[in-house]
Amino acid sequence: MEEAELNLSRLSVPAETLEAELEARAEERRGAREALLRLLLPHSRLASLPRALGSGFPHLQLLDVSGNALTALGPELLALRSLRTLLAKNNRLGGPGALPKGLARSPLCRSLQVLNLSGNCFQEVPASLLELRALQTLCLGGNQLQSIPAEIENLRSLECLYLGGNFIKEIPPELANLPSLKYLVLCDNKIQSVPPQLSQLHSLRSLSLHNNLLTYLPREILNLIHLEELSLRGNPLVVRFVRDLTYDPPTLLELAARTIKIRNIPYTPYDLPGNLLRYLSLASNCPNPKCGGVYFDCCVRQIKFVDFCGKYRLPLMHYLCSPECSSPCSSVSHSSTSQSESDSEDEAGVAAHRMQKVLLG
Repeated sequence: MEEAELNLSRLSVPAETLEAELEARAEERRGAREALLRLLLPHSRLASLPRALGSGFPHLQLLDVSGNALTALGPELLALRSLRTLLAKNNRLGGPGALPKGLARSPLCRSLQVLNLSGNCFQEVPASLLELRALQTLCLGGNQLQSIPAEIENLRSLECLYLGGNFIKEIPPELANLPSLKYLVLCDNKIQSVPPQLSQLHSLRSLSLHNNLLTYLPREILNLIHLEELSLRGNPLVVRFVRDLTYDPPTLLELAARTIKIRNIPYTPYDLPGNLLRYLSLASNCPNPKCGGVYFDCCVRQIKFVDFCGKYRLPLMHYLCSPECSSPCSSVSHSSTSQSESDSEDEAGVAAHRMQKVLLG
């Protein structure tokens, strides 16, 4: 079968006329050797999906209904068993029933690879979208999303996730469970921090975080060994560098647990109750190589500036076991604008090697 495309975009005709045209084209192709694989209907004044989609285009692989007045994608969509790409940006989707019932159980769950719903009115990510396990690209930019659901981790094939231009405040740690993710766009939101778990996105090539409310980055971001582009312009960490040092005294439980770990006091499951054994297993080593200490719930959260590409200094979050472990840069006056080059020598070397491009405006 030969590949074919039907372009009916920007037609200034009534919906009934467009419907009749599609039915005629579908009838022409019944029994024909060539199958229609791409149907373009953007800017066609559609208020609903044409009924002809339900029976006339069984081999369709791409459907573009962008720039219309759609408030729902009807059941006709479920009949497109071979659909790989659905473009429905800049419509009015987002209310109850915006997506057809049964979407998660339809053949689209296995066939759909690209879904663009940017420029609509979604306030949350529809649960049925999180069951489209074959998705490689998901675009929900320019909606009204308040959060990213933890179930986003279900989309294990996802390579590109575009959520820019929403009202998202937090990045769920579960986002780090997407092994194939290469492009993550979270710009123009209200995000205040980046979870250190994102360092597990070993395939990530590009991370767009510009125009958010970030004041620091987790130190673990240096572990993104394939990252080529990091966009941070328009964040407080770029507009004004922030230093901070906070510390709450450890509890007696933590002090005792630290002593056991630091002095290597032996114990067995028969010596301690289960809750204490689990607590001891949560020990984190202090990153200060001259310390050798550990911490549990209580630690020093310190902003430390690190050179990126020898040109920019970004504030990364460090966790230390006590104030005595803080690096020399923490004692520098808040008004100081210079630092010794040695305070971040190791990290700077790693960053300069791994970061090829940092966009700061």
